[in-house]
Amino acid sequence: MKDLTSRKDIELLMNVFYNKALIDPTIGYLFTDIAQLDLASHLPVICDFWEMVIFKKYGYKKDVLDIHRKLNDKAPLQAIHFEQWLTLFTESVNEHFAGANAEQMKTRALSIATVMQMKFHKSP
Repeated sequence: MKDLTSRKDIELLMNVFYNKALIDPTIGYLFTDIAQLDLASHLPVICDFWEMVIFKKYGYKKDVLDIHRKLNDKAPLQAIHFEQWLTLFTESVNEHFAGANAEQMKTRALSIATVMQMKFHKSP
């Protein structure tokens, strides 16, 4: 398997991931019912995010933490949601890519999920 080397690779990965996530019994409803995600408009934005994270290309202009905080306000995100998101994300990477960038993507995903959980569930 090859490593992630381009935006096209990220686009493939995000399509694979969201095809799983949207129908997943644990987290699918967060995307479809709560966030009411329009995948066609979301994919370019999330690809911008991962392109920034992995390839240091700065096209992403949103606040990822704020977006997920608003989602958490609508439906509290629990540890099981983050675990399942991370499982599906890691599976998607592993099915298509191997190498330093693929490993970095999985590590950053774990870091992002961990930080979000800590921020959303900190004690008052």
